[in-house]
Amino acid sequence: MANRGPSYGLSREVQEKIEQKYDPELESRLVSWIIVQCGEQIEHPPPGRQHFQTWLMDGTLLCKLINSLHPKGNEPIAKISESKMAFKQMEQISQFLKAAEMYGVRTTDIFQTVDLWEGKDMAAVQRTLMALGSLAVTKDDGCYKGDPSWFHRKAQQNRRGFSEEQLRQGQNVIGLQMGSNKGASQSGMTGYGMPRQII
Repeated sequence: MANRGPSYGLSREVQEKIEQKYDPELESRLVSWIIVQCGEQIEHPPPGRQHFQTWLMDGTLLCKLINSLHPKGNEPIAKISESKMAFKQMEQISQFLKAAEMYGVRTTDIFQTVDLWEGKDMAAVQRTLMALGSLAVTKDDGCYKGDPSWFHRKAQQNRRGFSEEQLRQGQNVIGLQMGSNKGASQSGMTGYGMPRQII
């Protein structure tokens, strides 16, 4: 983590609001998924935001995770180094983020490198991992390991095809949302701008 002193005033309030979004229950689900998905003897971290951050901070687990979601020989990250150098660790986090975006995670769901490396917004890290897990479950290509109920399936596109004849028939039907004028009349209406007559 970066050597930063405590924040005060508005900065502190903002940081507290960000920290409130962090979900400890979601953390345990994500840890379980990462351990099952990577399929190695990975040590389970102690619970807590800082332990979760330290566990993922070097980027190696994230790179192994994204590689495990691809078929063998088709992994997006060729070399995963277990370097203790800060710039190498941040580079690996960036590689994971690029690979996650190529996998299909929306740009709005992707965290910034400093969110994880400096622990600025661990809720954003959780959001990215949730989006990645949801995509993996939705793709259903055999690469996902773990309980499918851990993540929500994303909605699938369901295009409809209509023939020209069906489209022409649809133009002849007056839809109910257009209303009808049956039973309506203008009797008793006064002209625009005229005062209402009260009897």
